[in-house]
Amino acid sequence: MLHLYIGTDRENARAKMRMDVLKVKGAEIVRITDAHTIDDLKTALQGGGMFGAERVLVFESVCGNPDMCEIFLESLKWLSKSDEDAFIYEEKPLIDVRKRLEKYAGSVEKFDAPKKERDQGIFKMADALRAGDKKALWVSYMRELQKESAPEAVHGILFWGAKDAFLKSSGAVRKRAGRLVVELAELPHEARRNGFDLEYALEHYLLAINKS
Repeated sequence: MLHLYIGTDRENARAKMRMDVLKVKGAEIVRITDAHTIDDLKTALQGGGMFGAERVLVFESVCGNPDMCEIFLESLKWLSKSDEDAFIYEEKPLIDVRKRLEKYAGSVEKFDAPKKERDQGIFKMADALRAGDKKALWVSYMRELQKESAPEAVHGILFWGAKDAFLKSSGAVRKRAGRLVVELAELPHEARRNGFDLEYALEHYLLAINKS
């Protein structure tokens, strides 16, 4: 059975997971984190064998390692049907990753840290968008995810940044800004038409910008 713990309150989430793990008496605890190697993950997923000791599998922030994440996700169906208990903690997985984890989890517990008062960091996204700095834009967006900023607020500041750049620029820069204004204006409507959350649509939009 899969037990999923998710949320930004790392201390309480991990404490609860440790308590639940220790309830499985007499089992060998096999722990895999994002700092392990792909081979470590594959070994853990191979099972204890016919004569192996009873195991409890603990996966912490594995999806924070891109090289390990897909291998791990592909194992979820098998893990959910295994006789071994598997405990998973992910702080802030991407939306499609979270949905796959929740699909196979037998139990889901969420631990969200109290939201902090918004600082000026969100405006760094607008600055990065205006400057065409793709790396800074993505880093700023990931920080806003950690702070659990509302997707409507993120979209609003990006739209404002694109519009501001359009009004204050000329030539190729103005042309690029105009395209961003049109795309961002359409994004919420496109998300609704396709049945996507705005957060999901923003994530894919910014990934596309980052790769172009």
